[in-house]
Amino acid sequence: MSFWRLVLRGVDIGAGGLIPLVFFVMVASMTAFAIGPDVALLARVGAGSLWVAALLAALLPVGTLVAEDVADGTMDQLRVRGIAPETIMAARLAAHWLGFVPALLVAAVIGGAMLNADVPSLVMGLALGTPALAGLGLVAAALVAGARGGPALAGLIVLPLALPVLIFGSAGELRLLAASSLVVTAFAPFAAAAALRQGDG
Repeated sequence: MSFWRLVLRGVDIGAGGLIPLVFFVMVASMTAFAIGPDVALLARVGAGSLWVAALLAALLPVGTLVAEDVADGTMDQLRVRGIAPETIMAARLAAHWLGFVPALLVAAVIGGAMLNADVPSLVMGLALGTPALAGLGLVAAALVAGARGGPALAGLIVLPLALPVLIFGSAGELRLLAASSLVVTAFAPFAAAAALRQGDG
């Protein structure tokens, strides 16, 4: 498998790419029904609910994000060709982000409108923060690659680490969100590569 095929491997433009859209609409609908017609309360909790949904959407593919490439020998082939693990993980991060974020941003418009949220701020925040969520998902996927119950374990790893992103995002603190997202995204490929090397050892 070539390096660019690896990048595109995780980009699902078919039915699987619609999952975040359906997921967001379901979360927005259930939250609206649970809270009722209290518009002010919906506006207070809506953004937070959708940010949690964004985190869960980022975690959906962690069971196969890295494990399949390790199991079928793709990682070994790319390493033999002289491609650094950090570069491979950066490619997987790009593929992961492209695979779920475009549909998620469309879903955020629908979900934000249903929950009386500030839709422009919500969409901008998700655009800034989802690289960090994707990066955390990648690191967790590398840590649990080949482990039994990997997806569940990955969730336990990511949830505490994602708290700053969720807090800044749901509060609309875009500058702090952008800064934290930049740091996480920059370090994620290196942390994931280190996790893979540790697993090889």
